[in-house]
Amino acid sequence: MPNMEKNFRKAPETKERQHWMKILAWAPHRALEEAWAKIAPPPAYKVLRGPEVGLVMLRGRAGGIGAEFNLGEMTLTRCAVQLGDGPMGFAYIAGRVLRRAELAAIFDALLQQEERREVLMKELIGPLAADRENARAEERDRLADTRVEFFTMVRGEG
Repeated sequence: MPNMEKNFRKAPETKERQHWMKILAWAPHRALEEAWAKIAPPPAYKVLRGPEVGLVMLRGRAGGIGAEFNLGEMTLTRCAVQLGDGPMGFAYIAGRVLRRAELAAIFDALLQQEERREVLMKELIGPLAADRENARAEERDRLADTRVEFFTMVRGEG
């Protein structure tokens, strides 16, 4: 059983799905609504687990290597849908925007369909990933100005 789990984690399709689920989790609600409006006709789906708001405990480590501690709680919304008799989609997003979680789950299910994947990766996931990376780069640049470098000078003996 452990080998099967290990192989599952390494499967290319698993890594690809993890990637698009991460992008969908960070996606702005507006972008998901716009992408949904472009799909004609919109596919039928049923909600397996309606969007639910809850809390998750965030854990941290001092310096990234120290003992774990409870950092605090974060609001999380989850949802599960199924396309007709097709694939199931899941979403976990930060915050409490119910429709955003539902749309992320729908797109997860749509991306599992071979006939839709290429177009959605190109027109939705690619631009969302680029926007996210640009926002992160801008934040890094903004914070770089406030960075403080500490150093220690070694005293000479004698």
